[in-house]
Amino acid sequence: MNWLDNLNSKLSKGGAYISSTLFVGLVVLIMTEIVGRSFFDYSTMLADEYSGYFYLGSVFFGLAYTFNESGHIRINIVTSRLSKNFQRYIDIFAGVLATSILTYALFYSYLFMEDSKEMEMLSEAVSETPLWLTQIPITVGMSLFVFASFVFTLKRIFNDK
Repeated sequence: MNWLDNLNSKLSKGGAYISSTLFVGLVVLIMTEIVGRSFFDYSTMLADEYSGYFYLGSVFFGLAYTFNESGHIRINIVTSRLSKNFQRYIDIFAGVLATSILTYALFYSYLFMEDSKEMEMLSEAVSETPLWLTQIPITVGMSLFVFASFVFTLKRIFNDK
């Protein structure tokens, strides 16, 4: 079980590093656009579009790490009043449910990405970016999140906090 938890930790931290890098890129892109427009009467023509892509990537790559660090919303006001054993069963139920729903979302995000690639869909902005490239962070980030949720559930099943 330790190796699975270590792998989950490394993958989610990798996602967090990518998320942080994308967020820094987002800030740099927006600052470049602001400085360019304010002082040089110049626009990258990409800032609006790519800041959205960077933000999307930042969110999805950060999901697993946030989950592993207990950063997602939980209803502790109810579960804190229950016994540890009952809390464990609730965590198992929630973990199985979450993993199932996330796997469903992952499957359809992958199909969405594949359809975009197959249909050669492009963004409507100046760059005409292939949309399937912008959907990769959704699929990869969801994969990391599914894995984190799966490991969480296994840890609760085997009572390995």
